[in-house]
Amino acid sequence: MAADVELQIQGVSKQFGGVQAMNRVSLEVCQGEIVSVIGPNGAGKTTLLNMISGFYHPNSGSILFAQRDITHLAPHRIAALGIARTFQNIALFRGMTVLDNLMLGRHIHMRTGVLAAMLRFGPARREEVAQRRVVEDVIEFLEIEALRKRPVGSLAYGLQKRVELGRALAAEPRMLLLDEPMGGMNVEEKEDMARFILDVNEEWGTTIVLIEHDMGVVMDISERVIVLDLGAKIADGTPQQVKAHPQVITAYLGVQAVG
Repeated sequence: MAADVELQIQGVSKQFGGVQAMNRVSLEVCQGEIVSVIGPNGAGKTTLLNMISGFYHPNSGSILFAQRDITHLAPHRIAALGIARTFQNIALFRGMTVLDNLMLGRHIHMRTGVLAAMLRFGPARREEVAQRRVVEDVIEFLEIEALRKRPVGSLAYGLQKRVELGRALAAEPRMLLLDEPMGGMNVEEKEDMARFILDVNEEWGTTIVLIEHDMGVVMDISERVIVLDLGAKIADGTPQQVKAHPQVITAYLGVQAVG
């Protein structure tokens, strides 16, 4: 495990009306880790990612990233600090090309603005060229060179998931939040996505926090696994430690799944 704590969540709670979505959850993620968050539907997993990325703000507790309090920052300010994410339901512009969707991932680095860069106005043209170099590196990394001019809506589901990962990577994040990156994929697509996640972590040094229901994938790629139940953390440890946790076995994984 890396020595430096990059994300620190301290006693975070979140209510929606009378529903307690998160209840005094505390956890840490160290620089360069791959950490999976698991639990049944309604456990609070996506709520946790939404609070880290600023889409929700906790009712109590604090969230620190790189020793900076981001508890009540807006999503665009958190993104500018180096946190990018993907969504459980693909959030791409289906009528736009793969290249243009990835260029949108560069918006936090653009001085002239996304619209000017895409229309190639004056100084924006020079900036667009520089930003596109980064995007082309991501396209090559994800092995989607042949798809760069294709509308996203024309791609198979697994490839759309890969493009969404690419858009997040285009922001050059320090931390990547992945909400079910392999949901709806077949076995081959899952294997490809797992390889890309491991390569992002190893080659780029990106810290990764992911929600995933495929326990085989979770146990294979995670350095640490955090288990939530009804908004509370019930386990936090290596995959082997979590496999052996009686409450996790009973409530989530089942004896056959971890045998």
